[in-house]
Amino acid sequence: MQEYKRIDISKDEIVPIAERMRKQNVYLVMIHAFINKEGLPDVSWDYAVDPGVESYHVVGETCLPSIGAIYDAAATWPERELNELFGLEFEGLDTTQRLFLPEDLLETQGRGQIMVTPLNELVEKNKKEAVQ
Repeated sequence: MQEYKRIDISKDEIVPIAERMRKQNVYLVMIHAFINKEGLPDVSWDYAVDPGVESYHVVGETCLPSIGAIYDAAATWPERELNELFGLEFEGLDTTQRLFLPEDLLETQGRGQIMVTPLNELVEKNKKEAVQ
């Protein structure tokens, strides 16, 4: 089993850590987010640091620096997902186009609601709208 190490940081440390990891040829595994028990966003940048994963967390921030210029698509894709689903802003990230959610989803369903709306309800709604 891989070792997992959580490290809490400030948002000002995100870019310097990413630059250091890239310089050391460390892979960015993923960028994740969830809403913690206090209702605050908890965003993590996970790096494959032998023999496990170092997970750098920023809690309570909704505007964060992008590391897309450092890790290319490995960073921009999850940053765009988190922008669409959680409303997190990543400074310098191009969000002019959607990844996969319909343009009006957030206005009609709310952020992240596609994850909790049963598929049969979405199908029924689409059928009703098609008849109108």
